[in-house]
Amino acid sequence: MPSPLHVAILHYPVYDKNRDVVTTAVTNIDVHDIARSCCTYGVERFYVVTPVDALRGLVRRIIRHWDEGDGREYNPNRSEALSLVRLEATLEGVEIDIERRYGVLPRLIGTSARPSAGAESFASVRHSLETTEAPSLLILGTGWGLTEAVMSRCHCVLEPIVGPSAYNHLSVRAAAAILLDRLRSPG
Repeated sequence: MPSPLHVAILHYPVYDKNRDVVTTAVTNIDVHDIARSCCTYGVERFYVVTPVDALRGLVRRIIRHWDEGDGREYNPNRSEALSLVRLEATLEGVEIDIERRYGVLPRLIGTSARPSAGAESFASVRHSLETTEAPSLLILGTGWGLTEAVMSRCHCVLEPIVGPSAYNHLSVRAAAAILLDRLRSPG
């Protein structure tokens, strides 16, 4: 049985363009689109991580609309995808939630658009996910990426997504879809 895969989008601690540690805003479309990608690729849970109470409240309202409100009747598929969403104030909260469910802390998989020494290939991480039963957590950064403190806690860091041009600044929702496809698509 493959590793149960979880995804977290971190809004703190992340860098801004000046490499200052900041908290970024949660965006409605990231919650929707990443949840849909997670549902498509068999992810167990999708965690939205922000220390800001008001932003967690926003995500609760989004989920409630699609779970209890008119959205559920309008688009039941969206409701199914958003049922994967969980809210946490910290990465440690995510780890505790996963440990409660599986009895072991998850293997942390960092992501970055920047090349990093020792980054693992998609094929290597995919193989690990397919042959390990322990839970894994794919961590996505917002803003200008995960901080060094977060990256240093990761068991591995994935190689960056590289396109044919020098431009390398995907939206986090586009990156999430590509990452999940490379790590979980059949065949």
